[in-house]
Amino acid sequence: MLEITLSAPRPLDLIPEEIPLDIVYEDADLLVVNKPKGMVVHPAPGHETHTLVHALLHHCGDSLSGINGVKRPGIVHRIDKDTSGLLLVAKNDAAHTGLAEQIKVHSLKRQYEAVVYGNVKEDEGIVEAPIGRNPKDRKKMAVLSPGQGTSREAVTHYQVVRHLEGFTQLSLKLQTGRTHQIRVHMAYLGHPVAGDPVYGPKKVITALQGQCLHAGTIGFVHPVSRAFMEFHASLPEYFTAFLRKLRER
Repeated sequence: MLEITLSAPRPLDLIPEEIPLDIVYEDADLLVVNKPKGMVVHPAPGHETHTLVHALLHHCGDSLSGINGVKRPGIVHRIDKDTSGLLLVAKNDAAHTGLAEQIKVHSLKRQYEAVVYGNVKEDEGIVEAPIGRNPKDRKKMAVLSPGQGTSREAVTHYQVVRHLEGFTQLSLKLQTGRTHQIRVHMAYLGHPVAGDPVYGPKKVITALQGQCLHAGTIGFVHPVSRAFMEFHASLPEYFTAFLRKLRER
């Protein structure tokens, strides 16, 4: 016998904040937001305010899905604090469910741009290496053996955009979406993302203030209209400034 007690919905205790948002697209069911580098997606220890969720609450009011709980209203997926680029936000539970299913079956298109250390010799390639919680450091992720610990399938496709002095610019597509996937996979290849303070070399490029990684393209089937939609976000200034500096070398 299994007994389940459903608790009453918790009231939302987050205070909306008037923070400017770069909204690429919006309708009655969803938003596509271009998140700036340095913004945390949802509240977490050490980041209780000034998050994307606080900004969304001010912009959308009560029109956000509740599937991910009171701390993550509307959040279908996330990108790291110091990764810039496009995020999907659901305004209702039906839209959230439809978008989450696309993520589950790997049909959501997510393309990133990055600058990594070293000369990536192959013009293109696929990294197929399971990712899980690092057994030696619980705050980090790592490539693990299949079935080891919390390992889950992780697949990243990459293509060289251009070679630079000591670095390579890449275009990457996520087949799966594990925590820190691109950062872990690139470090696993011996080409960590430039500026990455966690998976990169100890001597970090502090001027980048985090990894040089941008979620530039997102494509999905609209959960209500069923039309395929694709959006793009240009490379931000921190990224293009770093490219200019490398080309000047």
